[in-house]
Amino acid sequence: MENLFYDRAPSRIFDLKGSMRNRKIQSTGEQNEVLLDENMVEFIYESPLFAREHSKKLLRASVWNDTLFLARQNVMDYSLMVAVDEVKKELVVGIIDCIRTYTWDKKLESWIKDRGFVGGGRNRPTVTSPKEYKSRFREAMARYILRAPNCWHQFGAPHLANTVRPRFENDGNPE
Repeated sequence: MENLFYDRAPSRIFDLKGSMRNRKIQSTGEQNEVLLDENMVEFIYESPLFAREHSKKLLRASVWNDTLFLARQNVMDYSLMVAVDEVKKELVVGIIDCIRTYTWDKKLESWIKDRGFVGGGRNRPTVTSPKEYKSRFREAMARYILRAPNCWHQFGAPHLANTVRPRFENDGNPE
């Protein structure tokens, strides 16, 4: 196992599952406090987290492959640990808590929570089948960290990305 925080002093730490059901804590501001999904949404509303295009692609591919492997092993309830190091301007990420398989007791817990008997019915249950968990996890992780625009990004004009530039009468013929 790798220590994600070796030789690092993150200013914020998030334990993300991709669920909004009971996934918020009251922040105390203490060092090494672990925040949850709803805390992340509030944080990125004020200070979005950006990654370069290549880094975003690597993160997406890693999450995709890791969740595929975990779902095939019938594992669910894992998290993406995201540490924000504001001094070094780095994000440190890793999948954690990947030891819980989808057994009969978790199926029962999912059924009870899905019916709204416990924990309210506002959002989907945090405990779902490995296949559903994988999909929800992937979608949420893609939303939490944004791709940083580069010098070729066309702001506000996604429909222009694949169009041909107009030619002018004297294009290529200097006068």
